[in-house]
Amino acid sequence: MSWGWFTADEYWLSRLVFQKMLAALYLVAFVCAVNQFRALLGERGLLPIPRFLERVDFRRAPSLFHLHYSDRFFAVLAGSGAVVSAALLGGVADLLPVWGCLLLWAVPWVLYLSIVNVGQTWYAFGWESLLLETGFLAIFLGPAHTSVPTLVLWLLLWLLFRLEFGAGLIKMRGDRCWRDLTCLYFHHETQPMPGPLSWHFHHLPRWMHRVEALANHGAQLVVPFVLFAPQPAAGVAAGIVIVTQGWLMISGNFSWLNALTITLAVSAVSGTAVGVSAPDDLTAPPLWYGTLIIAVTAGIAVLSYWPVRNLLGRGQVMNYSFNQFHLVNTYGAFGSVTRDRYEVIVEGTDADALSADTVWREYEFKGKPGNPYRRPPQVAPYHLRLDWQLWFLSLSPRYGGRWLPVFVRKLLDGDPDVRRLLRHDPFDGRPPTFLRARLFHYRFTTPAEKAETRAWWVREPVGTVVRTCRLGTDGTPVVV
Repeated sequence: MSWGWFTADEYWLSRLVFQKMLAALYLVAFVCAVNQFRALLGERGLLPIPRFLERVDFRRAPSLFHLHYSDRFFAVLAGSGAVVSAALLGGVADLLPVWGCLLLWAVPWVLYLSIVNVGQTWYAFGWESLLLETGFLAIFLGPAHTSVPTLVLWLLLWLLFRLEFGAGLIKMRGDRCWRDLTCLYFHHETQPMPGPLSWHFHHLPRWMHRVEALANHGAQLVVPFVLFAPQPAAGVAAGIVIVTQGWLMISGNFSWLNALTITLAVSAVSGTAVGVSAPDDLTAPPLWYGTLIIAVTAGIAVLSYWPVRNLLGRGQVMNYSFNQFHLVNTYGAFGSVTRDRYEVIVEGTDADALSADTVWREYEFKGKPGNPYRRPPQVAPYHLRLDWQLWFLSLSPRYGGRWLPVFVRKLLDGDPDVRRLLRHDPFDGRPPTFLRARLFHYRFTTPAEKAETRAWWVREPVGTVVRTCRLGTDGTPVVV
Protein backbone atom coordinates (compact mmCIF):
# COMPACT_ATOMS: atom_id res chain seq x y z
CA MET A 1 0.00 0.00 0.00
CA SER A 2 1.33 3.46 -0.93
CA TRP A 3 1.34 6.05 1.84
CA GLY A 4 2.56 8.98 -0.27
CA TRP A 5 -0.55 11.02 0.50
CA PHE A 6 -0.11 10.23 4.19
CA THR A 7 3.43 11.48 4.75
CA ALA A 8 5.22 14.83 4.62
CA ASP A 9 8.89 14.05 5.05
CA GLU A 10 9.93 17.64 4.35
CA TYR A 11 8.78 18.27 7.94
CA TRP A 12 11.16 15.68 9.40
CA LEU A 13 13.33 18.35 11.07
CA SER A 14 10.24 20.24 12.26
CA ARG A 15 8.95 17.10 13.95
CA LEU A 16 12.28 16.50 15.64
CA VAL A 17 12.56 20.07 16.97
CA PHE A 18 8.90 20.11 18.01
CA GLN A 19 9.31 16.90 20.00
CA LYS A 20 12.45 18.13 21.76
CA MET A 21 10.81 21.43 22.72
CA LEU A 22 7.65 19.70 23.94
CA ALA A 23 9.64 17.21 26.00
CA ALA A 24 11.51 20.12 27.63
CA LEU A 25 8.22 21.82 28.54
CA TYR A 26 6.81 18.55 29.90
CA LEU A 27 9.93 18.37 32.08
CA VAL A 28 9.35 21.90 33.39
CA ALA A 29 5.70 21.08 34.15
CA PHE A 30 6.56 17.97 36.14
CA VAL A 31 9.34 19.74 38.03
CA CYS A 32 6.80 22.44 38.96
CA ALA A 33 4.49 19.72 40.25
CA VAL A 34 7.21 18.02 42.29
CA ASN A 35 8.33 21.27 43.89
CA GLN A 36 4.93 22.71 44.79
CA PHE A 37 2.36 19.93 45.21
CA ARG A 38 2.90 19.15 48.88
CA ALA A 39 1.96 22.64 50.11
CA LEU A 40 -0.81 23.20 47.56
CA LEU A 41 -2.43 19.78 47.07
CA GLY A 42 -0.85 17.33 49.48
CA GLU A 43 -2.51 15.55 52.36
CA ARG A 44 -1.90 18.63 54.52
CA GLY A 45 -2.04 21.11 51.64
CA LEU A 46 -4.19 24.16 51.03
CA LEU A 47 -6.61 22.16 48.85
CA PRO A 48 -5.90 18.50 49.68
CA ILE A 49 -6.35 16.02 46.86
CA PRO A 50 -7.88 13.35 49.15
CA ARG A 51 -10.79 15.65 50.02
CA PHE A 52 -11.30 16.43 46.33
CA LEU A 53 -11.39 12.73 45.49
CA GLU A 54 -14.13 12.23 48.09
CA ARG A 55 -16.36 14.67 46.16
CA VAL A 56 -15.47 13.94 42.53
CA ASP A 57 -15.54 10.53 40.85
CA PHE A 58 -13.34 9.14 38.07
CA ARG A 59 -15.84 9.87 35.32
CA ARG A 60 -15.80 13.59 36.09
CA ALA A 61 -12.04 13.79 36.63
CA PRO A 62 -10.08 10.84 35.17
CA SER A 63 -6.92 10.41 37.22
CA LEU A 64 -4.65 7.66 38.47
CA PHE A 65 -5.10 9.13 41.93
CA HIS A 66 -8.57 7.60 42.09
CA LEU A 67 -6.73 4.29 42.50
CA HIS A 68 -4.62 5.56 45.37
CA TYR A 69 -3.39 8.82 46.83
CA SER A 70 -0.55 9.61 49.18
CA ASP A 71 2.03 12.38 49.05
CA ARG A 72 4.68 9.77 48.35
CA PHE A 73 2.66 8.36 45.45
CA PHE A 74 2.21 11.85 43.99
CA ALA A 75 5.95 12.47 44.25
CA VAL A 76 6.68 9.15 42.52
CA LEU A 77 4.15 9.86 39.76
CA ALA A 78 5.35 13.43 39.11
CA GLY A 79 8.98 12.36 39.40
CA SER A 80 8.36 9.57 36.89
CA GLY A 81 6.87 12.13 34.53
CA ALA A 82 10.03 14.22 34.83
CA VAL A 83 12.23 11.19 34.15
CA VAL A 84 10.24 10.12 31.10
CA SER A 85 10.23 13.72 29.81
CA ALA A 86 14.01 13.85 30.17
CA ALA A 87 14.25 10.53 28.30
CA LEU A 88 12.10 11.94 25.50
CA LEU A 89 14.27 15.04 25.40
CA GLY A 90 17.29 12.78 25.09
CA GLY A 91 15.78 10.99 22.09
CA VAL A 92 15.02 7.62 23.67
CA ALA A 93 11.69 7.37 21.82
CA ASP A 94 13.50 7.54 18.47
CA LEU A 95 15.32 4.31 19.32
CA LEU A 96 12.06 2.39 19.68
CA PRO A 97 9.69 0.80 17.16
CA VAL A 98 6.59 2.82 16.31
CA TRP A 99 4.40 1.19 18.94
CA GLY A 100 7.05 1.74 21.63
CA CYS A 101 7.46 5.38 20.67
CA LEU A 102 3.70 5.96 20.88
CA LEU A 103 3.50 4.30 24.28
CA LEU A 104 6.43 6.29 25.66
CA TRP A 105 4.91 9.61 24.53
CA ALA A 106 1.59 8.54 26.05
CA VAL A 107 3.14 8.20 29.52
CA PRO A 108 3.67 11.92 30.31
CA TRP A 109 0.23 12.72 28.89
CA VAL A 110 -1.50 10.21 31.18
CA LEU A 111 0.54 11.31 34.19
CA TYR A 112 0.00 15.02 33.64
CA LEU A 113 -3.71 14.51 32.95
CA SER A 114 -3.90 12.73 36.30
CA ILE A 115 -2.37 15.77 38.00
CA VAL A 116 -4.42 18.43 36.20
CA ASN A 117 -7.72 16.68 36.86
CA VAL A 118 -7.15 16.81 40.62
CA GLY A 119 -5.27 20.12 40.62
CA GLN A 120 -8.35 22.27 41.27
CA THR A 121 -7.67 26.03 41.43
CA TRP A 122 -3.92 25.58 41.15
CA TYR A 123 -4.21 23.94 37.73
CA ALA A 124 -7.09 25.98 36.29
CA PHE A 125 -4.96 27.72 33.67
CA GLY A 126 -5.29 27.56 29.90
CA TRP A 127 -1.72 26.42 29.41
CA GLU A 128 -2.44 23.22 31.35
CA SER A 129 -5.06 22.17 28.79
CA LEU A 130 -2.83 23.40 25.98
CA LEU A 131 0.01 21.19 27.17
CA LEU A 132 -2.33 18.21 27.41
CA GLU A 133 -3.86 18.74 23.98
CA THR A 134 -0.44 19.25 22.39
CA GLY A 135 0.94 16.26 24.25
CA PHE A 136 -1.91 14.05 23.07
CA LEU A 137 -1.27 14.91 19.42
CA ALA A 138 2.47 14.39 19.90
CA ILE A 139 1.83 10.76 20.80
CA PHE A 140 1.04 10.05 17.15
CA LEU A 141 3.94 11.85 15.44
CA GLY A 142 6.11 8.74 15.46
CA PRO A 143 9.90 8.23 15.90
CA ALA A 144 12.60 9.88 13.83
CA HIS A 145 13.21 6.78 11.70
CA THR A 146 9.68 6.82 10.23
CA SER A 147 7.99 9.15 7.77
CA VAL A 148 6.13 12.16 9.16
CA PRO A 149 2.32 11.73 9.26
CA THR A 150 0.65 14.61 7.41
CA LEU A 151 -2.64 14.36 9.28
CA VAL A 152 -0.99 14.91 12.66
CA LEU A 153 0.74 18.01 11.30
CA TRP A 154 -2.66 19.33 10.22
CA LEU A 155 -4.07 18.63 13.67
CA LEU A 156 -1.23 20.63 15.22
CA LEU A 157 -1.99 23.50 12.84
CA TRP A 158 -5.66 23.32 13.80
CA LEU A 159 -4.67 23.59 17.46
CA LEU A 160 -2.38 26.56 16.76
CA PHE A 161 -5.15 28.23 14.75
CA ARG A 162 -7.68 27.88 17.58
CA LEU A 163 -5.14 29.13 20.10
CA GLU A 164 -4.22 32.27 18.17
CA PHE A 165 -7.54 33.09 16.51
CA GLY A 166 -9.47 32.47 19.72
CA ALA A 167 -7.16 34.87 21.58
CA GLY A 168 -7.61 37.48 18.86
CA LEU A 169 -11.41 37.19 18.80
CA ILE A 170 -11.78 37.45 22.57
CA LYS A 171 -9.83 40.69 22.52
CA MET A 172 -11.90 42.27 19.76
CA ARG A 173 -15.13 41.15 21.45
CA GLY A 174 -13.95 42.18 24.89
CA ASP A 175 -12.26 45.27 26.19
CA ARG A 176 -12.77 48.42 24.15
CA CYS A 177 -9.10 49.31 24.54
CA TRP A 178 -8.20 46.52 22.09
CA ARG A 179 -10.35 48.20 19.46
CA ASP A 180 -8.95 51.69 20.05
CA LEU A 181 -5.40 50.24 20.39
CA THR A 182 -4.76 51.56 23.92
CA CYS A 183 -4.62 48.32 25.94
CA LEU A 184 -0.82 48.27 25.93
CA TYR A 185 -0.83 51.62 27.76
CA PHE A 186 -1.69 49.50 30.82
CA HIS A 187 -0.91 45.84 30.12
CA HIS A 188 2.84 45.73 30.80
CA GLU A 189 2.27 47.30 34.22
CA THR A 190 -0.85 45.38 35.25
CA GLN A 191 -0.16 41.89 33.81
CA PRO A 192 -0.18 39.09 36.40
CA MET A 193 3.57 38.70 36.76
CA PRO A 194 5.84 41.31 35.14
CA GLY A 195 9.34 40.32 34.05
CA PRO A 196 12.74 42.01 34.07
CA LEU A 197 11.97 44.05 30.95
CA SER A 198 8.34 44.91 31.70
CA TRP A 199 9.25 48.30 33.19
CA HIS A 200 11.04 49.20 29.96
CA PHE A 201 8.16 47.96 27.79
CA HIS A 202 5.72 50.02 29.85
CA HIS A 203 7.73 53.19 29.18
CA LEU A 204 7.84 52.77 25.41
CA PRO A 205 6.27 55.72 23.53
CA ARG A 206 2.51 55.46 23.27
CA TRP A 207 2.64 55.25 19.48
CA MET A 208 4.67 52.05 19.89
CA HIS A 209 2.05 50.64 22.25
CA ARG A 210 -0.54 51.25 19.54
CA VAL A 211 1.70 49.51 17.01
CA GLU A 212 2.03 46.58 19.47
CA ALA A 213 -1.75 46.29 19.72
CA LEU A 214 -2.23 46.52 15.95
CA ALA A 215 0.49 43.94 15.34
CA ASN A 216 -1.18 41.65 17.85
CA HIS A 217 -4.47 41.86 15.92
CA GLY A 218 -2.69 41.01 12.70
CA ALA A 219 -0.81 38.10 14.27
CA GLN A 220 -3.91 36.61 15.88
CA LEU A 221 -6.73 37.44 13.47
CA VAL A 222 -5.07 37.26 10.02
CA VAL A 223 -1.89 35.19 10.25
CA PRO A 224 -3.60 32.01 11.60
CA PHE A 225 -5.44 31.56 8.28
CA VAL A 226 -2.14 31.69 6.38
CA LEU A 227 -0.85 28.73 8.38
CA PHE A 228 -2.96 26.50 6.11
CA ALA A 229 -1.53 28.00 2.90
CA PRO A 230 1.16 26.25 0.82
CA GLN A 231 4.81 26.84 1.62
CA PRO A 232 6.57 29.21 1.90
CA ALA A 233 3.53 31.26 3.03
CA ALA A 234 2.76 28.88 5.91
CA GLY A 235 6.35 29.04 7.10
CA VAL A 236 6.30 32.84 7.03
CA ALA A 237 3.06 32.82 9.05
CA ALA A 238 4.66 30.46 11.57
CA GLY A 239 7.67 32.77 11.75
CA ILE A 240 5.40 35.70 12.60
CA VAL A 241 3.80 33.65 15.39
CA ILE A 242 7.25 32.75 16.72
CA VAL A 243 8.40 36.39 16.71
CA THR A 244 5.25 37.74 18.38
CA GLN A 245 5.29 35.01 21.03
CA GLY A 246 8.96 35.69 21.63
CA TRP A 247 8.06 39.35 22.16
CA LEU A 248 5.54 38.28 24.78
CA MET A 249 8.09 36.02 26.47
CA ILE A 250 10.54 38.87 27.05
CA SER A 251 7.84 41.33 28.16
CA GLY A 252 6.23 39.19 30.88
CA ASN A 253 5.90 35.82 32.61
CA PHE A 254 3.15 33.55 31.30
CA SER A 255 4.37 30.14 32.39
CA TRP A 256 4.96 27.94 29.32
CA LEU A 257 2.13 29.46 27.25
CA ASN A 258 4.36 31.41 24.88
CA ALA A 259 7.05 28.72 24.66
CA LEU A 260 4.43 26.09 23.86
CA THR A 261 2.85 28.32 21.20
CA ILE A 262 6.28 28.69 19.61
CA THR A 263 6.66 24.91 19.78
CA LEU A 264 3.41 24.48 17.87
CA ALA A 265 4.49 27.04 15.28
CA VAL A 266 7.73 25.13 14.66
CA SER A 267 5.65 22.25 13.29
CA ALA A 268 4.49 24.52 10.44
CA VAL A 269 8.01 25.31 9.21
CA SER A 270 9.26 23.05 6.43
CA GLY A 271 12.77 21.71 6.78
CA THR A 272 13.48 22.73 3.19
CA ALA A 273 13.08 26.37 4.29
CA VAL A 274 16.25 26.04 6.35
CA GLY A 275 18.01 23.76 3.88
CA VAL A 276 17.62 20.47 5.79
CA SER A 277 16.26 17.41 4.02
CA ALA A 278 14.92 14.25 5.57
CA PRO A 279 17.09 11.13 5.69
CA ASP A 280 16.71 8.84 2.70
CA ASP A 281 16.08 5.73 4.78
CA LEU A 282 12.83 6.69 6.53
CA THR A 283 10.52 3.71 6.89
CA ALA A 284 6.92 3.74 5.77
CA PRO A 285 4.28 3.73 8.53
CA PRO A 286 2.70 0.37 9.39
CA LEU A 287 -0.89 -0.13 8.32
CA TRP A 288 -2.19 -0.17 11.90
CA TYR A 289 -0.41 3.14 12.57
CA GLY A 290 -2.01 4.85 9.60
CA THR A 291 -5.42 3.49 10.55
CA LEU A 292 -4.96 4.75 14.11
CA ILE A 293 -4.07 8.26 12.92
CA ILE A 294 -7.11 8.37 10.63
CA ALA A 295 -9.29 7.38 13.60
CA VAL A 296 -7.70 10.04 15.83
CA THR A 297 -8.21 12.67 13.13
CA ALA A 298 -11.88 11.72 12.82
CA GLY A 299 -12.27 11.95 16.59
CA ILE A 300 -10.67 15.41 16.69
CA ALA A 301 -12.98 16.51 13.86
CA VAL A 302 -16.03 15.48 15.88
CA LEU A 303 -14.78 17.13 19.06
CA SER A 304 -14.05 20.33 17.10
CA TYR A 305 -17.78 21.08 16.94
CA TRP A 306 -17.78 22.57 20.44
CA PRO A 307 -14.80 24.98 20.11
CA VAL A 308 -15.96 26.06 16.64
CA ARG A 309 -19.40 26.82 18.02
CA ASN A 310 -17.73 28.78 20.80
CA LEU A 311 -15.61 30.76 18.33
CA LEU A 312 -18.59 31.63 16.15
CA GLY A 313 -21.00 32.27 19.00
CA ARG A 314 -21.57 35.64 20.60
CA GLY A 315 -20.82 34.45 24.12
CA GLN A 316 -17.26 33.26 23.50
CA VAL A 317 -15.53 31.84 26.59
CA MET A 318 -11.77 31.61 27.14
CA ASN A 319 -9.67 28.63 28.19
CA TYR A 320 -12.40 26.06 28.54
CA SER A 321 -12.29 22.28 28.16
CA PHE A 322 -15.38 20.58 26.80
CA ASN A 323 -14.35 17.12 27.98
CA GLN A 324 -12.50 15.54 30.90
CA PHE A 325 -9.49 14.67 28.75
CA HIS A 326 -8.76 18.30 27.79
CA LEU A 327 -8.87 17.60 24.08
CA VAL A 328 -9.88 20.19 21.45
CA ASN A 329 -10.28 23.05 23.91
CA THR A 330 -11.04 26.72 23.47
CA TYR A 331 -8.33 29.25 24.28
CA GLY A 332 -7.88 32.99 24.74
CA ALA A 333 -6.27 35.60 26.95
CA PHE A 334 -6.81 39.15 28.15
CA GLY A 335 -10.33 39.70 26.92
CA SER A 336 -10.17 42.55 29.42
CA VAL A 337 -7.17 44.51 30.67
CA THR A 338 -6.99 46.00 34.14
CA ARG A 339 -6.05 49.68 34.33
CA ASP A 340 -4.59 49.64 37.84
CA ARG A 341 -2.35 47.17 39.60
CA TYR A 342 -3.09 45.91 43.09
CA GLU A 343 -1.03 43.51 45.18
CA VAL A 344 -1.80 41.52 48.31
CA ILE A 345 0.99 42.07 50.83
CA VAL A 346 1.10 39.55 53.68
CA GLU A 347 2.63 40.83 56.92
CA GLY A 348 3.35 39.31 60.32
CA THR A 349 4.73 40.33 63.68
CA ASP A 350 6.19 38.40 66.58
CA ALA A 351 5.13 41.02 69.12
CA ASP A 352 3.22 39.69 72.11
CA ALA A 353 0.66 42.50 71.90
CA LEU A 354 -0.41 44.99 69.26
CA SER A 355 0.13 48.71 69.54
CA ALA A 356 0.67 51.73 67.35
CA ASP A 357 4.41 50.96 67.45
CA THR A 358 4.10 47.35 66.33
CA VAL A 359 6.66 46.46 63.68
CA TRP A 360 5.14 44.46 60.81
CA ARG A 361 7.39 42.45 58.53
CA GLU A 362 6.52 41.32 55.02
CA TYR A 363 6.54 37.83 53.57
CA GLU A 364 8.16 37.97 50.16
CA PHE A 365 7.04 35.75 47.28
CA LYS A 366 9.22 34.39 44.53
CA GLY A 367 7.67 35.99 41.48
CA LYS A 368 4.98 38.55 42.21
CA PRO A 369 5.80 42.19 43.02
CA GLY A 370 6.41 42.95 46.68
CA ASN A 371 9.51 44.91 47.64
CA PRO A 372 9.41 48.04 45.41
CA TYR A 373 13.20 47.91 45.07
CA ARG A 374 13.31 44.37 43.76
CA ARG A 375 13.47 44.05 39.99
CA PRO A 376 10.69 41.81 38.62
CA PRO A 377 12.29 38.39 38.03
CA GLN A 378 12.27 36.12 35.00
CA VAL A 379 10.20 33.08 36.00
CA ALA A 380 8.64 31.63 32.84
CA PRO A 381 8.47 28.93 31.62
CA TYR A 382 8.39 27.87 35.27
CA HIS A 383 4.98 28.41 36.89
CA LEU A 384 4.60 29.81 40.42
CA ARG A 385 1.04 28.76 41.19
CA LEU A 386 0.57 30.52 44.53
CA ASP A 387 1.95 33.80 43.16
CA TRP A 388 -0.52 33.71 40.28
CA GLN A 389 -3.47 33.05 42.57
CA LEU A 390 -2.44 36.00 44.73
CA TRP A 391 -2.73 38.21 41.64
CA PHE A 392 -6.29 36.99 41.14
CA LEU A 393 -6.94 37.56 44.83
CA SER A 394 -5.89 41.20 44.40
CA LEU A 395 -8.71 41.58 41.86
CA SER A 396 -11.42 40.15 44.12
CA PRO A 397 -11.58 38.38 47.53
CA ARG A 398 -13.74 35.66 45.95
CA TYR A 399 -10.62 34.25 44.30
CA GLY A 400 -9.39 33.32 47.78
CA GLY A 401 -12.04 30.63 47.87
CA ARG A 402 -11.30 27.80 50.25
CA TRP A 403 -7.51 28.11 50.14
CA LEU A 404 -6.93 31.58 51.64
CA PRO A 405 -8.10 30.78 55.22
CA VAL A 406 -5.96 27.64 55.20
CA PHE A 407 -2.98 29.63 53.90
CA VAL A 408 -3.35 32.14 56.74
CA ARG A 409 -3.59 29.36 59.31
CA LYS A 410 -0.50 27.62 57.99
CA LEU A 411 1.54 30.81 58.05
CA LEU A 412 0.46 31.40 61.64
CA ASP A 413 1.47 27.83 62.39
CA GLY A 414 4.85 28.19 60.65
CA ASP A 415 4.10 25.33 58.25
CA PRO A 416 7.40 24.35 56.55
CA ASP A 417 5.81 23.22 53.27
CA VAL A 418 4.06 26.55 52.75
CA ARG A 419 7.21 28.44 53.69
CA ARG A 420 9.03 26.68 50.85
CA LEU A 421 6.75 28.51 48.42
CA LEU A 422 8.10 31.83 49.68
CA ARG A 423 11.18 33.72 48.63
CA HIS A 424 11.72 35.11 52.12
CA ASP A 425 10.24 34.27 55.50
CA PRO A 426 10.92 37.25 57.81
CA PHE A 427 10.68 34.99 60.87
CA ASP A 428 13.11 32.28 59.70
CA GLY A 429 10.66 29.47 60.30
CA ARG A 430 9.25 30.72 63.58
CA PRO A 431 5.47 31.30 63.51
CA PRO A 432 4.36 34.93 63.91
CA THR A 433 2.00 35.88 66.71
CA PHE A 434 -0.18 38.05 64.47
CA LEU A 435 -0.79 38.11 60.73
CA ARG A 436 -2.58 40.40 58.29
CA ALA A 437 -2.83 40.94 54.55
CA ARG A 438 -3.22 44.40 53.08
CA LEU A 439 -4.06 45.53 49.57
CA PHE A 440 -1.63 47.96 47.94
CA HIS A 441 -1.90 49.97 44.75
CA TYR A 442 1.25 49.56 42.65
CA ARG A 443 2.53 51.50 39.68
CA PHE A 444 5.85 51.49 37.88
CA THR A 445 8.16 54.34 38.77
CA THR A 446 8.73 56.96 36.12
CA PRO A 447 12.25 57.16 34.63
CA ALA A 448 12.91 60.22 36.81
CA GLU A 449 11.67 58.47 39.96
CA LYS A 450 13.73 55.41 39.21
CA ALA A 451 16.87 57.46 38.64
CA GLU A 452 16.34 59.17 42.00
CA THR A 453 15.18 56.25 44.16
CA ARG A 454 16.35 53.17 42.19
CA ALA A 455 12.92 51.65 42.90
CA TRP A 456 10.91 49.77 40.29
CA TRP A 457 7.54 50.41 41.90
CA VAL A 458 5.64 53.06 43.82
CA ARG A 459 3.00 51.67 46.15
CA GLU A 460 0.46 52.79 48.73
CA PRO A 461 -1.98 50.86 50.96
CA VAL A 462 -5.61 51.02 49.87
CA GLY A 463 -7.42 48.34 51.86
CA THR A 464 -7.47 45.10 53.82
CA VAL A 465 -7.73 41.57 52.49
CA VAL A 466 -7.20 39.64 55.74
CA ARG A 467 -7.89 41.41 59.01
CA THR A 468 -5.31 41.16 61.78
CA CYS A 469 -5.59 37.72 63.33
CA ARG A 470 -3.81 35.24 65.54
CA LEU A 471 -3.98 31.49 65.99
CA GLY A 472 -6.77 30.49 68.37
CA THR A 473 -6.67 27.71 70.92
CA ASP A 474 -8.49 25.44 68.46
CA GLY A 475 -5.85 26.00 65.78
CA THR A 476 -7.93 28.32 63.57
CA PRO A 477 -7.24 32.03 62.90
CA VAL A 478 -9.07 34.45 65.20
CA VAL A 479 -9.56 38.09 64.22
CA VAL A 480 -8.34 40.51 66.90
